[in-house]
Amino acid sequence: MVTGAGRGIGKAVALQLAQGGARVVLVARSIDQLNETADKVRELGGHAVAIPTDLSRMAEIARTVAHTNEVFGGVDILINNAAVVAPLGPTGNVDPTAWANALAVNVVAVAAFSVGFLPAMLERNWGRIVNVSSSIAARPDAMIGMNAYAASKAALEAHTVNLAAEVAGSGVTVNAYRPGSVDTAMQAWIRAQDPERIGRELHGWFTASFASGQLMTPEESARSLLSHLFSEDSGRVWDVSDHV
Repeated sequence: MVTGAGRGIGKAVALQLAQGGARVVLVARSIDQLNETADKVRELGGHAVAIPTDLSRMAEIARTVAHTNEVFGGVDILINNAAVVAPLGPTGNVDPTAWANALAVNVVAVAAFSVGFLPAMLERNWGRIVNVSSSIAARPDAMIGMNAYAASKAALEAHTVNLAAEVAGSGVTVNAYRPGSVDTAMQAWIRAQDPERIGRELHGWFTASFASGQLMTPEESARSLLSHLFSEDSGRVWDVSDHV
């Protein structure tokens, strides 16, 4: 299963897994984008199932987990890639409800999918869980105006390392992945925001990063993630600059 599989890194990961022979369950909010990914998988000769899911709603996550367990008997590989970057801007101007939504999607949903699929992995003595994080977890002070996002990714990495310790020796590995600066719709959305609202420094950083021409493609970042997938590493925070 790949969450956030409708575009960007998630789509690239799903397609590369399918090329490797995996049957992929695609999860995201937009059914149109999921269907595009699923069609591409089938063009490559693979098998894909698209399940539209709002990761801010626990009932929808539970439904998706139950359906996947019933139809497929669980998953062997879980790539928790979906995330939201909002809210942006000075903390005093942020809606606490939006802050809570960021934690719900970026942390709670990740844990919920792991909870749902972990029992079958443990029973089979094999599984791979990868939680897509961000370099902001290492330097939370680097991008002022992204407080909710920074907090959620730091929490995500703590959850990852703790869960890995819990299942050590079981055949199930749990790792986080920092994908680097990637040319995605999320970055484009940030560049489209009002600099006065989110902060000129933050807006300028993303604008300059894009203008430099040094952003990676989603496909490049996906290849780095998948290069680690079948190692026995667990409790690690992989970085796109690491190579196996």
